[in-house]
Amino acid sequence: MTISNQISTPSDAAPQDKDDWTIYPGPPGPSYEMVERDGNLVYEKIYPPPKQEEFKFEDVAIPGKDEAFGFRLPESGVYVIHSAATPDVPLYPVPTMRDFYADLEQLVSVAADGPMKSFAFRRLRFLEAKFQMYTLLNDYQELSDSKRVPHRDFYNVRKVDTHVHHSSCMNQKHLLRFIKAKMRKSPNETVIFRDGRHMSLAEVFASLNLTSYDLSIDTLDMHAHKDSFHRFDKFNLKYNPIGESRLREIFLKTDNYIKGRYLAELTKEVFDDLEASKYQNAEYRISIYGRSMSEWDKLAQWVCDNKLFSSNVRWLIQVPRLYDVYKANKTVNNFSDMIKNIFQPLYEVTLDPSSHPHLHIFLQRVIGFDSVDDESKVEKRAYRRYPPPVDWDVPQNPPYSYWLFYLFANLCSLNAYRKGKNMNTFVFRPHAGEAGDTEHLGAAFLTASGINHGILLRKVPALQYLYYLEQIGIAMSPLSNNALFLDYERNPFPKFFQRGLNVSLSTDDPLQFHFTKEPLIEEYSVAAQIWKLSGVDMCEIARNSVLQSGWEAQIKRHWLGDNYDIPGPSSNDITRTNIPNIRAVYRWETLMEERNLIFGGWCNLVTASTPTVNDIQN
Repeated sequence: MTISNQISTPSDAAPQDKDDWTIYPGPPGPSYEMVERDGNLVYEKIYPPPKQEEFKFEDVAIPGKDEAFGFRLPESGVYVIHSAATPDVPLYPVPTMRDFYADLEQLVSVAADGPMKSFAFRRLRFLEAKFQMYTLLNDYQELSDSKRVPHRDFYNVRKVDTHVHHSSCMNQKHLLRFIKAKMRKSPNETVIFRDGRHMSLAEVFASLNLTSYDLSIDTLDMHAHKDSFHRFDKFNLKYNPIGESRLREIFLKTDNYIKGRYLAELTKEVFDDLEASKYQNAEYRISIYGRSMSEWDKLAQWVCDNKLFSSNVRWLIQVPRLYDVYKANKTVNNFSDMIKNIFQPLYEVTLDPSSHPHLHIFLQRVIGFDSVDDESKVEKRAYRRYPPPVDWDVPQNPPYSYWLFYLFANLCSLNAYRKGKNMNTFVFRPHAGEAGDTEHLGAAFLTASGINHGILLRKVPALQYLYYLEQIGIAMSPLSNNALFLDYERNPFPKFFQRGLNVSLSTDDPLQFHFTKEPLIEEYSVAAQIWKLSGVDMCEIARNSVLQSGWEAQIKRHWLGDNYDIPGPSSNDITRTNIPNIRAVYRWETLMEERNLIFGGWCNLVTASTPTVNDIQN
């Protein structure tokens, strides 16, 4: 199973990956131009540097209603797209829950099989040893090849933070400086309605017995220290500045008394830092909770009204698995209500963009969905057989696999419909394998195009081998894991990388785990020092992050080269990625050999036109 429209082949490309896709606001132009000097063509930097196109709501064309189609939500919990003439006939088939759980049961039983575990473990050990041998033989050759590439090093290759939460995308010093600036410039501005009265910023701090002079990194107390290890409940409290939920509501929420203006200003400052760095990009996760259908319009209006568009940023929607909380509060009656709150506005805006114009524009910058919560929570089985969402009305939260299937299945249907209307589609990249049951990794393997964390793969060699064979993207955050679940020196990232898994580095929560203005570079630098990564290693990890990301194909071609999406080593352009061709050939040959070992003649080993390591060396 894979979500519709995630296959990145030219014949089946998503609309946003086609050459005629329009990106608005468009990216800035080139920073260098080719000029003639003394009879030679040389690159010269352009002054002043080109700026990004400014977003204007009125410049975006909003299509009208599509009268030929309709949609409905049956008891199965998966939206059905149908033509207006035949409402009882689904246009796009979607896997059923029964199919999913049958596949999951088979996958989990295979992963637990003794001979299978031994085979996968030996193959992974072989891949690790093979890479170490390759490094011993070709280390100096790689260094020599890299030195011959002009204007490219680790700092000058594109890298994407593929897993970072928007509400903690800044570091503590940045947030502290912003709070102090607001206290100094706007102390009398009304910012919250609390305890039956309106309160200004000065009154809020007076109620806490604090002044701006008292504020420091220590009083903010938002860094995840030793007390958060294996205590996800304590970690969640770190999102509250000074331990006060009212400050979080004022500064870190989009839907509050001041309509999220402070968070928008803070976000723009983070955008400015990314744009100044040029080569760093981020995919910020922002929450849709599923409490009401109005959440989507409020979020989209917040983004559009504050013009939160940047060429260095795309958005992912994270859905917290909090059904049990909303059921206890009587916000929802059953799980079907949550599905409707999450997906109904998306189907409405696809059918008729003019019904939600701000949402239509915002979705053009949304590249996918995520599912988040504490995976270490015990999953109590409320039913012998899982019922459809309309019948899930008990207080217990559905299990992880149940959540993933219904997010996946509804995205399948939505993607098929949006692709037919030439609208951008969405990937599914949930949190998986951070803690809890290893079955989560099996559910993600069947449904996701990429995952976040994945550290529990170290305990399941069979699944780890499958993730390698399928090259499923894994965005890992060693500094985050070090604070919450796994000591840094025990992190499996270096082994995963050596074995050839499609891994990248990400920051997760810079506000809680990082200290510098450039958290992504901080993540790379710590990893490079602890695990002795070479410059080529870091450039390869950076390239993986771009491939895993949801940027449009025309942007990726500019970043990685015109042939980035062609299978094989010819996809590597050393002038863009700073990865020697010998490394690209080694990775491709090794992957094809392993696939050939498993699939036999069904998978061609290496085509005659594909160069080998020996060809490159000679």
